[in-house]
Amino acid sequence: MASVKVVQDAMTLDLLVWRALGRQDQRLVEQTLALNPGLASAGTILSVGTVVVLPEPPAATARIRETVKLWS
Repeated sequence: MASVKVVQDAMTLDLLVWRALGRQDQRLVEQTLALNPGLASAGTILSVGTVVVLPEPPAATARIRETVKLWS
C-alpha cells in the first residue's frame, strides 16, 4: 500500500485516486475510504497536507477485441 500527500487545492478523493493509480475501476475509491477511517467526514475537498493511504491497484487485465474482416 502506498500513501500520498495532498499538495494541491481543490483535490477530491476520486481525482486523487485517478492521478495516483491512473484508473478508478474495481471500486478503488471505496477501498481507499475503507483504508482511511474518518476521511469521508473530512468533506468533499481534501485539505492540503492530508495523507491518504491508497490500495494496491489490481493487476491489469488484457482486453481482447473481436475484429470483423469486411473483405477477404
